[in-house]
Amino acid sequence: MPTLVSHPDEVKVISRRFGQGATDINKYVELDGYKAVQMAIEQGPDWVINTMKASGLRGRGGAGFPTGMKWSFVPKQSEKPKYVLVNGDESEPGTCKDHVIFLHDPHAVIEGTMIAGLAIGAKLGFIYLRGEYRYLLKIVEKAVADAYAKGFLGKNIFGKEGVDFDIITQSGAGAYEVGEESALMESLEGKRGVPRIKPPFPAVVGLYGGPTVINNAETIASAPHILLMGGEAYAKIGSERNGGTRLFGISGHVERPGVYELPMGYNLKRAIYEVAGGIKDGKKLKAVVPGGSSCPVLLPEEIDVGLDFDQMAKAGTMLGSGGIVVLDETVSIVEFALRVISFYQHESCGWCIPCREGTDWIKKTLTRVYQGGGSKKDVANVQYLAENMMGRTFCPLGDAAAMPTLGFVKKFRKEFEDYIEGQKAGTPIITVEQLVGAH
Repeated sequence: MPTLVSHPDEVKVISRRFGQGATDINKYVELDGYKAVQMAIEQGPDWVINTMKASGLRGRGGAGFPTGMKWSFVPKQSEKPKYVLVNGDESEPGTCKDHVIFLHDPHAVIEGTMIAGLAIGAKLGFIYLRGEYRYLLKIVEKAVADAYAKGFLGKNIFGKEGVDFDIITQSGAGAYEVGEESALMESLEGKRGVPRIKPPFPAVVGLYGGPTVINNAETIASAPHILLMGGEAYAKIGSERNGGTRLFGISGHVERPGVYELPMGYNLKRAIYEVAGGIKDGKKLKAVVPGGSSCPVLLPEEIDVGLDFDQMAKAGTMLGSGGIVVLDETVSIVEFALRVISFYQHESCGWCIPCREGTDWIKKTLTRVYQGGGSKKDVANVQYLAENMMGRTFCPLGDAAAMPTLGFVKKFRKEFEDYIEGQKAGTPIITVEQLVGAH
């Protein structure tokens, strides 16, 4: 089990049970587990939704949509069954927050799923984990089985007549694309994981054609804590319109990489230099990817900014999935940009032309540059290709590939041009296969 890191600036809400043996259901109950869902049963759906709205919780998967509002969109009356779907397909490079929740506190995800189900009138929930998380699936499956054994899941839960809820776990097959909610539903239904046309939206026509709430695992796991402490109290922890805390995975060239729970709005510069201990080995900071690989890069002079959805947007980037990747002065942006686009080219489902062809051509062009055969025109071509992908793809994966590419080219154009000038055509430093071998 990975060693847990900590810092005095952390506010332990979602991580308060980490390292305390909460994978055991008895320990989880001892630490106030399953109290929130019983409150939800007693108080009713409207109370749950209003509490979630008051909390200011916004989707932790990256979109940042208000959770309580999302739950309220589900129609109260429906001819078809309603469902809750937990998106644990954590595949964004640089992101590892859901991993620690499943590893240390799986019952929080189960309890949050039940709370969401009670809020919208669903009796069945699904917890979907990424394909590479098979070892975590065993932990979650045991937690679900223990909840059934205690009478917390199934028929007449907690001895309440007519209150039923079931949970099914599912593992993916390693496709980044199914992190998109409609592709996730397709995958869960046993079909190829490609996006659906919207509208209709999942709240009305979702899984198996029924109204469906889909939330990220961290979002769902936050729900029990919010009900226990109260929506207003949770909201006060964060910044304006960005309630509560968030798990931030800080990786790359820092002295103390790890997953830290910080208040929303916490300063990014402080997160790097104080919480994560600064740049490793005393080197200089070159760039920061603030929220996972799809987020536009920030320069050192741009990181004095709050870590919330609104402040990141104002800075020209995104909070994304909370994966802060720190790059020091030794990093070649040309190499890093090629690594990033190689991932998105590999993970494109190929359904729509702008993404399928755009990612492929950007990869080919950057490969030519990297291997020493590029020209300055290639830099302009990469920008042109990325700009023409933006907003023209079937799902956000095209934008996820284009946005970081544009950031690299616009903010490090001189480095690309200097690299081209300094290379001898046809003399690769390393093969692209070696460079992106991990994919």
